[in-house]
Amino acid sequence: MAVTGRTVALVALGIVVVGLSPDPGLAFVLVNLLILLLVAVDLGLAARVRLCAFSRSGPTSARLGQPVTLTLTVANGGRRTLRARVRDSWVPSAGAQPRVHTVTVPAGERRFLETTLRPTRRGDREPVRITVRSLGPMGLAGRQGRHHAPWRLRVLPPFLSRRHLPAALARLREVEGEVALRGGGAGSEFDSLREYVVGDDVRTIDWRATARHHGSVVVRTYRPERDRRVICVLDSGRTSAGRVGDVPRLDHAMDAALLLTAVALRAGDRVGLTAYDSTARLTVAHARDQGLLARMSEAMATLEPALVEADHEVMATTVLRAASRRALVVIFTDLVPAVIEESLLPALPTLISRHTVLVAALRDPRLDELAAGHGDVTQVYAAAAAEQALLRRRELTAVLRQRGVEVVDVAPAQYATAVTDTYLTLKAHGRL
Repeated sequence: MAVTGRTVALVALGIVVVGLSPDPGLAFVLVNLLILLLVAVDLGLAARVRLCAFSRSGPTSARLGQPVTLTLTVANGGRRTLRARVRDSWVPSAGAQPRVHTVTVPAGERRFLETTLRPTRRGDREPVRITVRSLGPMGLAGRQGRHHAPWRLRVLPPFLSRRHLPAALARLREVEGEVALRGGGAGSEFDSLREYVVGDDVRTIDWRATARHHGSVVVRTYRPERDRRVICVLDSGRTSAGRVGDVPRLDHAMDAALLLTAVALRAGDRVGLTAYDSTARLTVAHARDQGLLARMSEAMATLEPALVEADHEVMATTVLRAASRRALVVIFTDLVPAVIEESLLPALPTLISRHTVLVAALRDPRLDELAAGHGDVTQVYAAAAAEQALLRRRELTAVLRQRGVEVVDVAPAQYATAVTDTYLTLKAHGRL
């Protein structure tokens, strides 16, 4: 049973009546009996909570930062009108609003309540419980109970770099045009035949086709090779938990991987996904259908950094097992000695011998800001430490490039586009 503020107000009024009565003892008894009678009648007329039924409907997935509206259906299976306050409880990171609904459901009918979720984290979000307080017609007291209507909302990575997709696709068209003008060569394949125009490379003339087309010269046109392999490898170890701009490094890497995947699919290549820390965490098989982007987002949604050192030998073994043909392996990790020197460098030879490797590192813009500080003593020491960190990153970049590895080391604002531009450059030169 639950009482409301109206009951408290009624008790306060009774106290006033008792205080003003010439016979306080008798007034006290009568007032209490009246209040108890009213509460008992109101409670008896309240609809039974256990006869209510709840169900949900709405989206089962959404991008982080995107509001989602779910519908909670309240069905009254009793013979009395349900006058209720319904608290639909979710975990705090779901950002559910409003928290409490007021609803009236006549006997045998249904009503629909809308809850808007604004998730603040990736992953699966589920409701905790539904608490129902069914009040009587006077609103003095009611019955209270709990129900559960299961639902799961999968919060996907936000894919903020999608705004760069038009520019990246324009760059892809430029690459295809350059290959067409350059003609056949490494990284290109035959596309079609057309008539010769002034300016065409004479080496692209197809003499056999020209002989069949009397009076016209025919040239071959080319396009970048398709059906290449791209593997996005996410380091979900200890360093991926660090935040850059209040966003975990792992989330920045996911965003860059999604943009790269969207462009590679449009270019006709196959893309796969692997995540690892001390073990392989997830794998999405190579594909080039349009549903791949959604599958990758689903797989990434529940991936969280693990506070362990990443095992790059495990990563190399997983990649070699998944890719029998030559591929571009994009490793999203950090340029720190603990990662590069102690773990990645020993695992590189087996990868480089069979694949093109790109290390995509995210540089904290705070390092550049601190390195530029020359004010008081504290700023000078901070600048020296930042400059030393930047120098170490440049040294590690040089070591990787000496081993034949492509390296991207940029701030978050350029991260996704820099990775995609490097992919397009490699594709244009036939190095995938």
